[in-house]
Amino acid sequence: MGETPQKLVIRNIGLILSGKLEQPILDGDCVVAIDGRIADFGYEKDLDTDDATTVVDAHGVTLAPGLIDSHVHPVIGDYTPRQQQLHWIDSTLHGGVTTMISAGEVHLPGRPKDVVGLKAMAIASQRWYENFRPSGVKVHAGAPILEEGMVEQDFKDMADAGVKLLGEVGLGTVKDGKTAKQMVGWARKYGIQSTIHTGGPSIPGSGLIDADMVLETGADVIGHINGGHSALPDDQIVCLCENCRHGLEIVHNGNERAAVLTLNTARELKQLERVILGTDGPAGSGVQPLGILRMVAMLSAFGNVPAEQAFCFATGNTARERDLDCGLIEKGRAADFVLMDQAQHAPGKNMLESVALGNLPGVGMTIIDGVVRSGRSRNTPPAQRLPEVVAG
Repeated sequence: MGETPQKLVIRNIGLILSGKLEQPILDGDCVVAIDGRIADFGYEKDLDTDDATTVVDAHGVTLAPGLIDSHVHPVIGDYTPRQQQLHWIDSTLHGGVTTMISAGEVHLPGRPKDVVGLKAMAIASQRWYENFRPSGVKVHAGAPILEEGMVEQDFKDMADAGVKLLGEVGLGTVKDGKTAKQMVGWARKYGIQSTIHTGGPSIPGSGLIDADMVLETGADVIGHINGGHSALPDDQIVCLCENCRHGLEIVHNGNERAAVLTLNTARELKQLERVILGTDGPAGSGVQPLGILRMVAMLSAFGNVPAEQAFCFATGNTARERDLDCGLIEKGRAADFVLMDQAQHAPGKNMLESVALGNLPGVGMTIIDGVVRSGRSRNTPPAQRLPEVVAG
């Protein structure tokens, strides 16, 4: 006889955010997940909620897909030597983030730059985050930095070993567009997605990556288009928005004015689906546990985007750009959720209006693969209402 299926029922939901720009709000008050996957959603009276192994009473709060940080720099486990900080990933979970994408493990002291060493490090990084998920958070890592001397076989070797990402193009010794384009092409051939550094230098050894190099390289994601830290001139940002068809990644550790410019340009182009969010931490700016929530609130408030759409930048948009199985409320997707409510005493008639005014919501619970991973956030302002596990 097989094991009993693990069935999660979340009932009494006040609002369901889908992660989809085309339909950001869904009808319903209940979500059902079986063995870590979304099985159904809608109104409780129409769903099969029998034999649940875990029941969460949402008490009227908002449910959204777990937030995705499209740009982080992990090293080993839940530790960052850049800021000598432990448990930064767990702290970010308390900001509603359930998935992270590495843009390169560049802060490892003594990071190898020879081809054999960088391949070994990429494979090891991919393995240790596959085998160890800090506080349940999904960290997609093993993102090698391009170095001179790499050949096509190196990319095949890494892909065969499970590597699926390139670290930021431009952080290594490959500085010219022609060489970078060739290597990005090799990576794409073997199913490895690429991100390119954009803007001024961020760490010793990096350099300016301007619009011309970004266009020539043709990477899959325009990393921190608003700078990490220093942004490109306005005309170059607009040029990239107009002439690329790739992800426009806006980060917390960048230029806020350039972030709004990118958002406004994407809207004028009717291409808001390209906007994705990251923190670009840990970095010199530190660790940002609430960085993704802050970007959602900032872009909604200063970019005049309805909050329900701004949340899509941090969920469904990123999931689609990054080919992830989470980030959307759809049957069969990973049951990764964040439950939030309006912060106590925050202005606004409800949570969405409060976020649109620039305020952070209070996180009351995170769920990853159908398992409750955290309760009331220790980092966000306290929510007006909190979800509760009532069975299981």
